Amino acid sequence: MQAVSDRSQFFQGMKAGAPFILVIVPFGLLFGVVATEAGLNVFEALAFSVVVIAGAAQFTALQLLSDNLPAAIALISALAVNLRMAMYSASITPHLGHMPLWKRAFAAYLLVDQTYATSVLEFEKNPDRTPSQKFAYFVGTASSVVPLWYASTIAGALLGSSIPDGLALDFAVPITFLAIIAPALRTLAHIAAAFTSIVLALVFMGLPYNLGLLIAAITAMAVGAEVERRMTAKAA
Repeated sequence: MQAVSDRSQFFQGMKAGAPFILVIVPFGLLFGVVATEAGLNVFEALAFSVVVIAGAAQFTALQLLSDNLPAAIALISALAVNLRMAMYSASITPHLGHMPLWKRAFAAYLLVDQTYATSVLEFEKNPDRTPSQKFAYFVGTASSVVPLWYASTIAGALLGSSIPDGLALDFAVPITFLAIIAPALRTLAHIAAAFTSIVLALVFMGLPYNLGLLIAAITAMAVGAEVERRMTAKAA
């Protein structure tokens, strides 16, 4: 009975993650094109996507390396862009943290913006699900996103400059994050953190090595946490 239930949760997760196909494919195509223009071959572009599996960080690192900046700077900047993954991990740990080590490691690898946003909202709506059911749902959401990220990277790398500029594949980047962030702005703390990050990212956008993103991310987390602390104290 448990196996059937887990299977059902997997397909529900796959269905929930399916809408992201509309942005994952052009996003991956764009990265494949940019990667080959930067001098990577098809295998290197695919390896980049498989190992890092984080679009925004991949674009950041690739751009900085293309500008002949030190590898250490590229790594630090990419880590700054991916700092949100630490928050995702902390948020989803109560739901998946009791799984066996190999499942936690697998979930950590599959933890990207789309799988986190889709899964955590569902888990909060249905907290009575077992850890096994939650894991199945989470992997289901990833099955709609991750394989297509690999495939579209390969397609973009193979097609390269033959993709017409008129397709404007770069629209996928902002659309992806808007689709993820908007449903998550459910409390004043969320809104305060988002607003802070936007304002500071714009204010410090001129700083070298993407340091403005690091400042914006850390400050936004602090503001969100403080707003939530005050709301909790007021409610108590």
